[in-house]
Amino acid sequence: MPPKPAPSTPPTSSTTSPPPAIEAKALTKTYGSGTRAVPVLRSIDLHVPPGTVFALLGPNGAGKTTAVRILTTLTTPDTGTARVAGHDIRTGRREVRRAISLTGQFAAVDETQTGAENLRMMARLAGLNRPAAATRAAELLARFGLTEAGDRLVRTYSGGMRRRVDLAAGLVGDPQIIFLDEPTTGLDPRSRQEMWEVVRDLTAQGTTVFLTTQYLEEADQLADHIAVLHEGVIVAEGSPSALKSLVSGHRLDATIKTHHAYIRLTERATHHSPETLTLGFPTDGTAAGVRDLLDELDPDRTDLATFTLRTATLDDVFLTLTNPTPPQQPKDQRPQELTTHV
Repeated sequence: MPPKPAPSTPPTSSTTSPPPAIEAKALTKTYGSGTRAVPVLRSIDLHVPPGTVFALLGPNGAGKTTAVRILTTLTTPDTGTARVAGHDIRTGRREVRRAISLTGQFAAVDETQTGAENLRMMARLAGLNRPAAATRAAELLARFGLTEAGDRLVRTYSGGMRRRVDLAAGLVGDPQIIFLDEPTTGLDPRSRQEMWEVVRDLTAQGTTVFLTTQYLEEADQLADHIAVLHEGVIVAEGSPSALKSLVSGHRLDATIKTHHAYIRLTERATHHSPETLTLGFPTDGTAAGVRDLLDELDPDRTDLATFTLRTATLDDVFLTLTNPTPPQQPKDQRPQELTTHV
């Protein structure tokens, strides 16, 4: 009888998920003490897969910058743990810093140097010798479409060009993870579009991007996953489409005839425009749903002047989730890929 064949070992590479690029559990941070204590982060969890764009949204003061400072080892959390590129932010600070790049809200480049000189300087600071630094600078100038402008002083650059040089400088060491803190602040629409293309190119090459932004359209265009931070708490997270479904997928914008009626309906609305007496209300977009909503808002048909139906945006999600009154989630309509904490 021939010997039994050895049992085959199932492959693991195709079934085992790669470790997260960023993972944080129960991070808390409070500034001040006693009666002056200000809680900034209240036990937040984060999970960012490698090679994706993760967007952290929230109003001013929500704790976005504090979260970034903790993950980039610039600030220590009061409690909680986090690993970035596989390294603990407390015990492996040096390893974390070698694996990341941080680009702030404003370009941190030397305007008295050329673009090429800026990049060569950063490469030298990263430990490259002169020939290697020159080669790396030329590579990055080409990658960001700045070769022709490389020998010009940075002070002659447009805002978008400066941002690209700043981002290129952060890539000198070929980081695994890039933190972009409101990278397109102050840029014109064309420069913002150029930066979006740069971010898409980075993730296409396997780089992980952690993005904070005040432009919700930016998160909608770029992010694979979004977390909404409000008063130090993550109130919802999911894909852009999943978050939009939280406000029923559509919004009915109604122009109200009188100020009295506008005030009466304000609490129901997720979008407010007192200048034009216009309010926005979540709806599923169906004919029956719109009719029911109109009858509910204006049963006597005396308060609404006109209405339009539009697709929900992340602005609607943002306003709904950061509204003082928590939004009501329709029963049995919460998508599986969406997590809410309201």
